[in-house]
Amino acid sequence: MNHSILTAAAREGFRPINLAAEIKQAALDHLQDWLRTDKFSGLIAAGDYRPLLQWMIDSRNFDLLLDSFYQVIPFGTGGRRGPVGIGPNRINPYTIASSIQGHVEYLRKKLPDERRLKVVVAYDVREFNDLRGIYPAGAPNPLLGLSSKDLAHIAASVYCAAGVTAYMPPDEPADYISTPELSYLIRRYGAHGGINVSASHNHPDDNGGKFYNKDGGQEIPPHDEELVRIVETVGGVRSIPYDEALRSGLIRPISGEDRQAYIGLNLGLRLERGAGPAKFVFTGLHGTGINTVGRCLQEMGYAAGEKFFVVEEQREFRGDFKNVMFRNPNPELPESLALGIARAKEVGADLLLATDPDADRLGGAAPAGGDFAFINGNEFAILLTRFRLESLKRAGRLPARPLGLKTQVTTELVRRLIEAYGGVVIGDLLVGFKYIGDILGRFERTGRFGGIEASIDDFVIGAEESHGLLMTPEIRDKDAAGAAVVLAELASELRSRGETVYDYLLDTYKRYGYFRNSVRSTVMQGAAGSADISKIQQALRAAPPAEIAGRKVLQVIDYWDETKFGPFVSETDRSGRNLITFLLEGGMKATIRPSGTEPKNKVYLELGAEPVGADADERTFAALRAKTDREAREFSNSFLQMMLALIGVELPAYALEISDLVALPHKIHFGKTFIPEFERRAEAAAQGRAGEEAVGEWVDRSLAPYGPDARFLVRNAFAAYAAGQADSARLSLQKRIFAGAQRNAPR
Repeated sequence: MNHSILTAAAREGFRPINLAAEIKQAALDHLQDWLRTDKFSGLIAAGDYRPLLQWMIDSRNFDLLLDSFYQVIPFGTGGRRGPVGIGPNRINPYTIASSIQGHVEYLRKKLPDERRLKVVVAYDVREFNDLRGIYPAGAPNPLLGLSSKDLAHIAASVYCAAGVTAYMPPDEPADYISTPELSYLIRRYGAHGGINVSASHNHPDDNGGKFYNKDGGQEIPPHDEELVRIVETVGGVRSIPYDEALRSGLIRPISGEDRQAYIGLNLGLRLERGAGPAKFVFTGLHGTGINTVGRCLQEMGYAAGEKFFVVEEQREFRGDFKNVMFRNPNPELPESLALGIARAKEVGADLLLATDPDADRLGGAAPAGGDFAFINGNEFAILLTRFRLESLKRAGRLPARPLGLKTQVTTELVRRLIEAYGGVVIGDLLVGFKYIGDILGRFERTGRFGGIEASIDDFVIGAEESHGLLMTPEIRDKDAAGAAVVLAELASELRSRGETVYDYLLDTYKRYGYFRNSVRSTVMQGAAGSADISKIQQALRAAPPAEIAGRKVLQVIDYWDETKFGPFVSETDRSGRNLITFLLEGGMKATIRPSGTEPKNKVYLELGAEPVGADADERTFAALRAKTDREAREFSNSFLQMMLALIGVELPAYALEISDLVALPHKIHFGKTFIPEFERRAEAAAQGRAGEEAVGEWVDRSLAPYGPDARFLVRNAFAAYAAGQADSARLSLQKRIFAGAQRNAPR
């Protein structure tokens, strides 16, 4: 492998790519560094990654090469995560090991008087199988099969080489530890930090590390910036073989007693003893949640096979998330719960609960009108807030001034509920549960924040819209288990009086006001996508629209405005504050920001209505709800079209109905290329010049790059397209061909 020839070829290959010269030069600099040094030496048993670099150049895959090398993979709101692969902008043994080396140096700098540093190391079920098909099939690839456990062992090897004690799960196949458990164990052991090797709910080919401080929370600016700076300037990694680390005595097992203490903490949220009459179905979506939510519910007395049931197809711990629709183990997605809903119907459950792979997020569904209704993150926050306030008051345990914490993009109905009980809400926090954890820490240390005096004993709930919920201040990150314990009591109380969780949600809306909250994501991958995300923010910041979708913009709140929100304390602060909120006529609120953990921008929408009263008839409330939902959806589509126009992208209205899991280039392809070609091929089939089956096979091939279960990802868009066409024999034929999706659709 001639390094100079490869570098010259890369430089020439980067030339036509429409990105800034400094981005290309950064990629070349990092590439040269990786060519000179075996970055995986001593970190994995065998295998050379450098032939894959040769392949990228030989195959002229310069977009992939540039995106893999143009930057060191950054820290976001949830730590460092991204696709597993070759290069500094990917997760691999070197980027994890160098992160740990930087974490060690950061801890030593921050805690210079600590002679014996301690950390907790956890990991989830992930394993890299290159399901995206990025690298050549059959070629040697040292990353294939790389698991979260492997990366955790690498992390422990680096910690121990530095003399740091690492608490880890016993080396057993299924002894995974969730993110909230990690937070709790750091505090229990008096550790100085920790890491969970996980990419949360990301694609199966992703991985990463969530870093935690001694309080069991994630660092916020400017401390996270200091960690980032140290990590990015790590000169080298020192590690020892994992077997040697075990023999050193610096690796200590996390005991069953300590894990039980976490379960006991959450069980302490109960206000009643013993199981109620409700039935539950649970799925961990192949992840760790059976060890947390599952154990809590069963120890509450909900016996397996009687009141507690699992989704057997998703019970196995496996990192490819094989039996989850789209292979997306995210309880924020209704489609991910398809098997769970089927199981819940089968057993007559009162509530379906689901967790993501590291069991910090909680999702689910409840019976509603003969079917099951998906409950989103804002709705879980509403349910838990109201019930917790009511039940604590009934038990005589409600604080005099209940305290709630939420992010700026989480429903304002949480505020309305807590204030109705004489409480106070800190509700304008930046996106990321670490800000909620930090506020809890401040109240614990000083009893004050922003002019508010409170004790952590006043804490009732912490919530973020992305299914992040916290019910106890002893944990400093979102925790599905505690929320599940409280929801179990709610479901049982409701069943005992012949009501459902969904009935309770609707009653809450009637009493306190209906709020429609939604999130629209636009996936923009790679260096070019990152540049487009930045361009959108810059354009909206420089020239905010005066009107959006016929609604006058009343106020623009730019969190980069240092006169209102103070000077930036770090670059990570600048990144975290990169959101812009538009307040519009009619009570519409829209906030746009780049995601801190995935290559996408996100638009958060909220439209609230006034209460109609608990006694309002169903027709009146249903009409109000339908009107609010329709206005919010129409506005969201208009906002996306306005936003995409800023980067020169125009999509037909039907393409906006494609799942937000699909990357923007594929949405463009669907409107500009796929539909016109499908029309042509369907016409040929109608005239007998092509077979329907052949056209169906072409559909599958054309849509395959969109992701797993591709026809299902675009089914709403195709339906919207068809609805806009005049009835014809050709359209009927198109529908029949596309209906083949039902044969291929996931269970």
